[in-house]
This record gives sequence, structure tokens and C-alpha cells, in this order.
Amino acid sequence: MSIELAQKSDLYVVKEITHTTINEIYPHYYPTGAVDFFISHHNDENIENDILNECVFLCFDVGHNAVGTVTVKKNEICRLFVLPQYQGKGYGKELLEFAESEIAGRYQEIVLAASFSAKSIYHKRGYKETEYHMIKAEHNDYLCYDIMKKLL
Repeated sequence: MSIELAQKSDLYVVKEITHTTINEIYPHYYPTGAVDFFISHHNDENIENDILNECVFLCFDVGHNAVGTVTVKKNEICRLFVLPQYQGKGYGKELLEFAESEIAGRYQEIVLAASFSAKSIYHKRGYKETEYHMIKAEHNDYLCYDIMKKLL
């Protein structure tokens, strides 16, 4: 397993990991309008901007297949996704530990927006809810999520 800085040529790999995970996992936790919001938010422009700012990383398995991604913006962990068929094999934990180590030493806390599907993982790692947000999405649906923080 290795984690490498994403390059501009990796845009569609990052997008594929992100969109595949959202489309396969999130419908179990969120209504259609919220899932559509997530897909729209993680668009080419946003991903490319983050790659150009050198804050997007890809996780590879031993065969050098891209299996996950994480974005680290200052003290915030964003866009942490592992392809569904690779979940439960330690890749998410490795990406989270990597992101935390990127932030440690420069900031006193880590911030992230937690999806329902990942919230329990963050709790186990010492994150606490600090805010609750609700966004009106398409189809009269709502996207609800927590901001979580971990003191270093």
C-alpha cells in the first residue's frame, strides 16, 4: 500500500473513486437529493483545483491500483473515499492516519465534515461533533451532516 500526491492527470481517477463510492454507499444513508448534491459538489472543477493546490492524495494497493483518495486543506480533511470493494481492508484507516499526520505539527486541531456512513469511524479515532448542518437539496430532500473536530 502506498499514498501519493495526485497529479493533474489523476483527475478522473479521483473523480471515479469519489463518484463510485458516493453512488454505491450514500443511497443507504441519504435521500436522492442529498446524493445528487454530493456528486455535484465533487465535480471536475473542484477536484482539479484541489489537485493543482497539491492537497489531493491517492492510495494504491500492492498492485498499484488506485483504491482511495483523501484531500487535506490546511487542518481540514475532505473527500476521504475508498472504493466499496476495498472497504474494510485498512485503506480508509491508512488514508485517515496519513491525513492526520499531514496536519499534525502545524495545527492544534483537525476538522472534517462527517457523512453518516463514516461517523462511527471518526468517533473511534477521537473526533467529537461540534456543529450540525442541514442543506436543502433537490427533490425537497435535505443533506444533514456534522462537523467533527479532534484536538491534537
